[in-house]
Amino acid sequence: MDGDTLFTIGDLARRTGLTVKTIRFYADSGLVPPTDRSPAGYRLYDPAALARLDLVRTLRELGLDLAVVRRVLDREVTVPEVAAAHADALEVQIRILRLRRAVLRAVAERGSTPEEMDLMHKLAKLSDDERRRLITDFVDDTFGGLDANAEFVDLLRSAVPELPDDPEPEQVHAWVELAELAQDPDFRAAVRRMAEYQAAERAGGDRTGLHHDLTEAVRAAVGRALDAGVAPASPEAAIVVDTLTARYAQTFDRADDAELRRWLLARLEIAGDPRAERYWHLLSVINGWPVPPSLAPVFAWFTAALRARDV
Repeated sequence: MDGDTLFTIGDLARRTGLTVKTIRFYADSGLVPPTDRSPAGYRLYDPAALARLDLVRTLRELGLDLAVVRRVLDREVTVPEVAAAHADALEVQIRILRLRRAVLRAVAERGSTPEEMDLMHKLAKLSDDERRRLITDFVDDTFGGLDANAEFVDLLRSAVPELPDDPEPEQVHAWVELAELAQDPDFRAAVRRMAEYQAAERAGGDRTGLHHDLTEAVRAAVGRALDAGVAPASPEAAIVVDTLTARYAQTFDRADDAELRRWLLARLEIAGDPRAERYWHLLSVINGWPVPPSLAPVFAWFTAALRARDV
């Protein structure tokens, strides 16, 4: 194609797929002015104008507004700079659309009321920082001002909900339930009592931290008893209790006596709120972590077995 080739507006429309009306608009707005006019006054465009029009069409199809397109054409910004900024904006839009899709799927599966759907949408679209702040407020309200188990408090603060950009409906459900639970005054009061108990224990000299090994020992021993159908009040259960109280006595450097069993029963009752386990279950679902098996039946059996020993 030689440099003297000129195209009519109809030629441009056929080559670009744009309408004549759109090309006229770009010409009148100064984005793609005509190169020349025919003797009859018709607009004519050279190959450079055709290339400019192609660029305008591409940028508009990518969603850029006319002001940004003009800045690119005037070389105020480069195409890579615009592309990077626009890609970032699209990422935000895509994330919002995915969240909306997840909420709608959750509503469809749950048969939610309009009020529940509104709550789901509001909670799901919270930013990561806002979700962290909700959990931080919960921890500050329940453990603030107390010298509770530092390892446990650090675990609570670090285990924040990270709702993925494209969540499954069950993750949306879990996040809504977790948010409601963390803001429930009754649950907060129960967790506050747990924090006060931990602080009292630390004031009495307990600095043992978390007790994963001890929890695993209870789970294993009581799990076997549950599998075997051992009743909490049975003589067989007494053997399990004796084994575990000896383990607690060793861990906490206490005598294995009636006082230890009363202390242990109080400890289990303080920590036995099923909502606390539900909290960690929901957090695991939201974050895509393996959901741990419930320990509620295990500690319910252990508590009943201790009570049956007349502690």
